[in-house]
Amino acid sequence: MKRLFNRLLPKSWRSTVVIIPVIRLHGTIMPGGQFRQNLSLATTAGLIEKAFSYDAPVVAISINSPGGSPVQSRLIFKRIRDLATEKNKKVLVFVEDVAASGGYMIAVAGDEIFADPSSIVGSIGVVSASFGFPELMKKIGVERRVHTAGQNKAVLDPFKPEKKEDVERLKALQLEIHETFIDLVRERRGTKLKDDPDLFTGLFWTGMKGLELGLVDALGDMRTVLKTRFGPKTQLRLITAPRGFLSRFGLFGSNKGFSAPDIAAAAVSGAIDAAEERALWSRFGL
Repeated sequence: MKRLFNRLLPKSWRSTVVIIPVIRLHGTIMPGGQFRQNLSLATTAGLIEKAFSYDAPVVAISINSPGGSPVQSRLIFKRIRDLATEKNKKVLVFVEDVAASGGYMIAVAGDEIFADPSSIVGSIGVVSASFGFPELMKKIGVERRVHTAGQNKAVLDPFKPEKKEDVERLKALQLEIHETFIDLVRERRGTKLKDDPDLFTGLFWTGMKGLELGLVDALGDMRTVLKTRFGPKTQLRLITAPRGFLSRFGLFGSNKGFSAPDIAAAAVSGAIDAAEERALWSRFGL
């Protein structure tokens, strides 16, 4: 409506300022806990919908993520693409430090992907990591007791020796998820992708090499690209969610009360999430 009104005005009265909504999708991708804010459909849907409500020629997305949950990654990807189709808008994605694994899955929601020459992109694969503690349990004299209804209910229990058949079952699941990821990348990137045998092996590359492989479309930063494309008066409008400081920790803004055990359990969960998040970033030297 604003652009239509603008065209009806005399040229000398028309505004030359173009407002581009910007979404920042920064962080690991997993369902958010009470003490940490991660990327998930629940935490990003409102921002995405708000950005697409703007009367703007494109929506710009800044991505900085080492990945995480394949389900949440695909849900975010799908919400972006659904709204892009519904609103008939192009999506420009800009990679900062890293768009790897699930972060790259979200990046391919863009009609064009831009990266810094030193950005990390790719890692099109699936990984599961855990620890095993059976020998530790013996040393400290603790007996693990697990009772199940269903013979496969306790597969890959970290306190029991690993079984070959359990690992094979896990790898079969990983292969299915990996194929879904590959199909999505092929669908979105199409003939831009180079025929490289390492492309879907989980390897990752710099933005410079990613350009050669067809993982990104060009090298550049958001401000420069958008001002070059839409004019020097282009303004970037960061889309944010109104949130108070304490609500970031999940302690307020809810009808639910918190007891000391609740807070202690959430703190432990937050520490585990932080360790997992640190491990994801460290894979890429960050």
